Amino acid sequence: MIRVASVPASHVYVRHLTDPRSNDHVVRLPDPIPADGRTVPGGWWPPLMLDPMWISRHYREFDVFHIHFGFDAIDPALMEAILHELSFRHIPLVYTVHDLRNPHQPDPEPHLDLLDALVPAAAQVVTLTPGAAAVIDRQWSRAATVLGHPHVVERLLIDRPRPGNDEFVIGVHVKSLRANMDPFPVLDALSETVQGLEGARLQVDVHDEIFDPANHWYAPDAGARLLRYGNRNRVEVRVHPYFSDEELWDYLSSLSVSVLPYRFGTHSGWLEACYDLGTAVAAPNCGFYGEQQDCAVFGFDETHFDGPSLDRCIRALHGGHPVRATWDERASQRQALAREHHNLYEKALS
Repeated sequence: MIRVASVPASHVYVRHLTDPRSNDHVVRLPDPIPADGRTVPGGWWPPLMLDPMWISRHYREFDVFHIHFGFDAIDPALMEAILHELSFRHIPLVYTVHDLRNPHQPDPEPHLDLLDALVPAAAQVVTLTPGAAAVIDRQWSRAATVLGHPHVVERLLIDRPRPGNDEFVIGVHVKSLRANMDPFPVLDALSETVQGLEGARLQVDVHDEIFDPANHWYAPDAGARLLRYGNRNRVEVRVHPYFSDEELWDYLSSLSVSVLPYRFGTHSGWLEACYDLGTAVAAPNCGFYGEQQDCAVFGFDETHFDGPSLDRCIRALHGGHPVRATWDERASQRQALAREHHNLYEKALS
């Protein structure tokens, strides 16, 4: 049995790296809970394992340290101290590169500084797509093991028939307007596209916290601009709190297409949830979304937006039948991921 300190352990991606038959040879430590119950914007705990003192106190409890994400607020000096403590305790590091570019940070340099420490220090490097692996090889001369993203929703929802809907609903969820979100050129294009598509409607969702002056995500000018799209024909704007998981799966299932309005990024769990639920995705050509799953791809990055390509994507998806996950496929994938991670941990320990 291999004991893993996983950062984090409770995230759905990490939880679904286990064998669903419970025939696993890996035990992941639970996430430590902050004594004061504090969370960061978005509601998750800052990972307490990312601390040299925590590692010093607990290193006898785990064999491998596996970092996924949650280190946004860590500065390079602290990361070097964490890596030094792991090395001093002879604990190997495994690092899964989910993000080559942090979607929450407008400046790429802070994240790159951390990658410059993490990638060379890792005994084993993992990523989700061949394109990301090629960047890692080119930038750090490290060969990354490519392992696909597991399912996001649970079996009952993957098996559940999609709800009947005569409308062709194009959804853009701008959430709380994190740094990589630029919905306005996308919404301008889509609000024109829906006018010429039979039965089409554009639905824009946004978190209510961008209208709260006391909130970290307060963005009144952007909020007012988003609300004005509701004045256009066949466009509806919905303002609401964060969806619960159940509400989010119902929302995604109600859409024909989910459009990702990202100017930069790397991979997407949202895209995987859509695949699980049978909702088509139109994704930008920044990052490697098109390598994760079969989705429509349009031109959008930090330097350009290709409106006609987005229009072509939506028209091609109109009336189509998106590829959907099956539980047999996802269960087999989880079994393979569990084996692969066990093998990676054994290699790291050797």
